[in-house]
Amino acid sequence: MSTTLTAPRPSGATTPSRPSLRGLARVVVRQHRWTLGIAGGLALAAVIGLIALVLRSSHVSGVFEASNCRIDGGAGRACDQTARDYADSLNTYRRILDYYTLSLMALPSVFGAWVAGPVIARELESGTFRMAWTQSVSPARWLAARLTVPVVLLVSGTAALAVCLNWARALTDLPYRPEWYSAHVFTTTGTVLAGHVLFALCVGALAGLLIRRVIPALTVSVLATGAVMGTFVYARGYLWPRSTVTGRSLDVEPDIWWVKTGHITGAGERLSQDVCAQVSSVQAYARCMTDHDVTSHYLDYHPASHFWPIQLVETGILLALAAVALALAFRALRRLHG
Repeated sequence: MSTTLTAPRPSGATTPSRPSLRGLARVVVRQHRWTLGIAGGLALAAVIGLIALVLRSSHVSGVFEASNCRIDGGAGRACDQTARDYADSLNTYRRILDYYTLSLMALPSVFGAWVAGPVIARELESGTFRMAWTQSVSPARWLAARLTVPVVLLVSGTAALAVCLNWARALTDLPYRPEWYSAHVFTTTGTVLAGHVLFALCVGALAGLLIRRVIPALTVSVLATGAVMGTFVYARGYLWPRSTVTGRSLDVEPDIWWVKTGHITGAGERLSQDVCAQVSSVQAYARCMTDHDVTSHYLDYHPASHFWPIQLVETGILLALAAVALALAFRALRRLHG
């Protein structure tokens, strides 16, 4: 019987371990620590600014209430000036919140461009990805690590900013409350913004892998992400079945989203709202209505209760598109790796 002898392992020697996803993610963080640090600092500054806005609004409202003046003036010249100053403050707060909202809506495109260019395409354009692939790191794990960091940090950060923005919007005195269905409010409320961020990150990864050059890749990512967001702004009203009211006069509940309105003929045919819009007098308008046999009107709308169904449907579509883009990205990576 033969015996196989194994040389003793030197004291202190360890078995080399394969690089873990956690270790690869740490490398990504170190590579982009300045970008992530600047983004974190800007996010913190934005939160501090929102808190300051709420506190300032509360103070100004308290001072105005203590003055016993009315917002419409009418209680003397001094109150007229006080009311104007207060109204100017409210308009300033509204503009500041609008700037915050528009900036938040732009973040998916910015994040997608960052993933497409510096995170993916730069590695492929410069050839530094080969170093990782020769260190027992598979291409799939390399790409997974490069997407894990943006997904965790950017999605959670964007969600936190959206929560703070909606908190500030609810507590700040405004000349009028923004409608729940307006594009900038709907996009930055609920789950839709996270869906747009995930879609942008996956599209950015796909663009970086296919184009492999920084500037063209991030340009394509921005255009694709912006096009999808714009498409949803126009198509959002049709993602969920609409409620309809008909009649000679349309009595509807407040706080609804008017999607489509028009006329109904005696035969039940729907006509556009603009069918008689070019007439120049009341008599001509009545004659036009008669000529088209208009007997009543209709309104397709979404009540406030449709907010979450529309949010979830749009988010689901975005997640499906993100999954397709991610699958194509890994397929492009396999073709690149051979």
